Amino acid sequence: MEGLKSKKEIVKFCEEKGVEMIHLWFVDILGQLKAVGITLHVLADALDGGVGIDGSSVEGFARIYESDLIAMPDVSTFALLPWKVNGEHVGRLICDIQNPDGTPYAGDTRHVLKRALKRVEKQGYTFYLGPELEYFYFKSVTDRTLLDHAGYFDQVPDDIGTELRSRTVEALQEMGIAVEASHHEVASSQHEIDLKYSEALKMADQCITYRYVVKEIARQGGYYATFMPKPVYGENGSGMHIHQSLFKGGKNLFFAAGDKYHLSKTGRSYLAGLLNYMPEFASITNQWVNSYKRLVPGFEAPVYIAWGQRNRSALVRVPMYKPGHEKATRVELRCPDPACNPYLAFAICLAAGLKGIDSNLTLRPPVEEDIYEMDAKDLAAGHTIDCPVLVIVGGQSHTAKFYGYENAWIEWDAYRTRITDYELEKYYPIL
Repeated sequence: MEGLKSKKEIVKFCEEKGVEMIHLWFVDILGQLKAVGITLHVLADALDGGVGIDGSSVEGFARIYESDLIAMPDVSTFALLPWKVNGEHVGRLICDIQNPDGTPYAGDTRHVLKRALKRVEKQGYTFYLGPELEYFYFKSVTDRTLLDHAGYFDQVPDDIGTELRSRTVEALQEMGIAVEASHHEVASSQHEIDLKYSEALKMADQCITYRYVVKEIARQGGYYATFMPKPVYGENGSGMHIHQSLFKGGKNLFFAAGDKYHLSKTGRSYLAGLLNYMPEFASITNQWVNSYKRLVPGFEAPVYIAWGQRNRSALVRVPMYKPGHEKATRVELRCPDPACNPYLAFAICLAAGLKGIDSNLTLRPPVEEDIYEMDAKDLAAGHTIDCPVLVIVGGQSHTAKFYGYENAWIEWDAYRTRITDYELEKYYPIL
């Protein structure tokens, strides 16, 4: 809770509030939430020395012969769950995973983000993030009936989804998470709650908490919420647009008053890094098979590597909500989805952006046209079918059609938008 700075203060608070159970949270390599429950009488010891866990049973953690690990609570993350469990208050702490000797465990993705942040912190920088996580409400985990057929920003009287979303906002704020806005998204029964931008590690913790609270509030109401990237064929999928900026001494390093896009040289190189290394880190920000059913033309999700200012079909956007306003200047990566591991996603964004700065990458020109409406010739400009044998046999101009290249893409384009039973059976119940 706000104001609790030490282990003693947390123990005292729990004693005074009658908190008998504390949940120790951590995530596996996929960003799936795990927890160990401890009682009040062992809380002090757990805060001092952590709690042992079997790492061999956690996705992406230790092998069976090196499985002893420690979940070490981060004192700064203590919060009360905004509902009672079996009539009792329950606290939660987010943990770092350590080796038995107290050193950070290499497979702990929270530590991966911490390690990435150390570099910018040494330079006096602060990495700020403002992710926008979208999700769907359904009737239940076994009944995929949508709760409404409303659209973007619609305010529907007596809408169940709006009520659930409002209760979620209240719960998040009770846990000390600042909410800026909430609204209905484009697709039927799709919603979004926008968290106030914050430092990267704090924001990653908040994303994990956000997903948990959204799903729990839905469950308490008898419904089901999912962060599955594309749960409904023919509807927009759920994204996690990540707004990013670097500050130093209260100054936004991405801002330049005289630039057309209000982007500094540093901001341009950072953006260029995101574009340049996107093919290499897409599997981090979009880690599921179902992630790529969302990244198809026509559904406000990026498909091609491009940037723009107003262009919502671009991979990266420079928002114009407050043009020329220093603190509001940022870049928005639009491809990640809300089912990724936020610790890894934020770390890889920072790494790509910093690589762009270090390499002094030049930012390509923006694309303000609707990329979805471009024809194949426009999109393929500057590219060839890199298959020398086919070119020798059929000639460059005939290769594509004659050997089924275009037909294969037509078939793939039809398939890649379909949601399979495999995806629904695998992802819908867990995301």
